[in-house]
This record gives sequence, C-alpha cells and structure tokens, in this order.
Amino acid sequence: MREKLNRHHLIIDYSTIINTIKSRTMRKLLATLCCSSLLFSCSNVQNKGGSSDAEMDRFINDLMSKMTLEEKIGQLNLPSSGDITTGQAKSSNIAEKIKLGQVGGLFNIKGVDKIRDVQRVAVEESRLGIPLIFAMDVIHGYETAFPIPLGLSCTWNMDAIKKSAQVAAQESTADGISLTFSPMVDICRDPRWGRISEGNGEDPYLAAKIGEAMVKGYQGEDLSDSTTMMSCVKHFALYGAPDAGRDYNTVDMSRARMFNEYMYPYQAAIEAGAGSIMTSFNEIDGVPATANKWLLQDIL
Repeated sequence: MREKLNRHHLIIDYSTIINTIKSRTMRKLLATLCCSSLLFSCSNVQNKGGSSDAEMDRFINDLMSKMTLEEKIGQLNLPSSGDITTGQAKSSNIAEKIKLGQVGGLFNIKGVDKIRDVQRVAVEESRLGIPLIFAMDVIHGYETAFPIPLGLSCTWNMDAIKKSAQVAAQESTADGISLTFSPMVDICRDPRWGRISEGNGEDPYLAAKIGEAMVKGYQGEDLSDSTTMMSCVKHFALYGAPDAGRDYNTVDMSRARMFNEYMYPYQAAIEAGAGSIMTSFNEIDGVPATANKWLLQDIL
C-alpha cells in the first residue's frame, strides 16, 4: 500500500477542482488522495499482512464507486483548524463537515488526544468512515526545537540536518501527524523576501543536498515505519524569486536562469523520494503556478 503511494507525487490545486473533477486526471488524483488518507491514518487496520497492488486497486475502485461528487471534493479539503490557528476543531463547524465527508484532512491541530478525538468522528460518524490525514508545518522540529532552516544550512552538515528531520518525524508521528510541509527548497537571493528564513539560502547545490537530507530524514527507508512521515517539497516553483522580494508577487526570469539557478533543488528532493509537492503561490510569466500546465505537467 505504501509502496504504491510512494510512486505518486501529490499536487493539490484547489482552484481548478470544480472544472476538472470529471476529468481522467482528477479521477486518478482522487483515487491517490483517498488511498493516502486511508494509508496514513489506519494502515494497520486496512493493510494487515500487506496488500497487493491489485487488491488495493480493487479496494480503491470500490470505495470510489460509493462516493458522491461532494465526498470526492471533500477529500481534497485540508482546512486549518487547530491550536495554532483557530482553536480546536470541535469548537467550530469542522466536526460537522467531517461527518458529511467534506474534509479529507486537518492542518495544524496538535496533541494526540485532540487528534484521536477528531479521527474518531471521521471513522465512526461519517458515511464512509474514511480517516483523516493530519498535517503540520513541521519546519525545524516538533517538540524539540532545532535552528531555523537558514541556520541549519550554515552548518553544511547533512548528517545533522537529516537527524533533525528524523527526530521531528518521530515526535510528530507519536501524536498522529503524518504529513509535513517541509522541506522548503526555494532559492532566494533577495533578503527582502519575508520567508527567506525558511529556506536554505542562495546556493542551488547546497539547497539540493539539504532537500535530499530532509526528505530522507522525514520518510526514512520505508513509510510503513510508524515513526516516519511524508514530506512535501515546496514551493514549486520559483517562490523565492518574486519581484522586489514581495511575497506572492510575480516572477519574471529567463529559462536559462530558471533552470541553472532555481530548479535543481526541487529535482533533487523529488528524486530523493519526496511523497508530495506543494505548488507555489506566485505567478510565473503572468500565469499562476497553481494553474500552470507547462510547469506542473510538462516540467514536473
């Protein structure tokens, strides 16, 4: 089950869900997301003894045939609802949406008791009982705090950087969090950019090596290990090169500079086995990255 998921790179583009929900591409994405939801939250229940690819295909196809269009769209919904943002999920309308199958995962809810409580709602009170994915921006440690990524990059110590990701994964998964939005491998050469501290600086080779180390630290050798978590490479692409360093601003550069100076870290992290990829929030040559066919289908 996990081996099959590892051959997919998940890209979630909420802006085009409605227009593309009936397309072949979206059907494949929905199947992958449903598989990942079941995978991370109840692998021991659904996959005791291991399942073949054919068995998993039958399971997913059967589940998909039972889902309404609204439930399929719901699997793509990852709202922020937790201690870090808007209070506990039960104190909002999130719990009701979970019961209706309108939520596929939660972002930034922390604590094993809270996570277990919300998961119970998904498994026991929703129509299909599909477990939630729990994700968090585990950037430089979960309980144990490590230096910020820009600080870690100054060490040039890949073993130590990999170890920091391993520790973060062990602590996060103990609470039930199975997806981290890290590493950020965006190259930035303008200190005015507000998120420069979350990256690895301006050198593409260094950023590539750190991306590889972080992915391997989070994911280990086998994601079926309960102490590992899926990594998410971000932000694809060129997020650290906006005009005037203004976040979310447009990016305008030559193809030669793009591939020579910015793209290698994404490639290296993906080739290291990263299970998911986050699109960037900027425009590239006037086209938003989240809706950029050339970027997401041809290049990626």
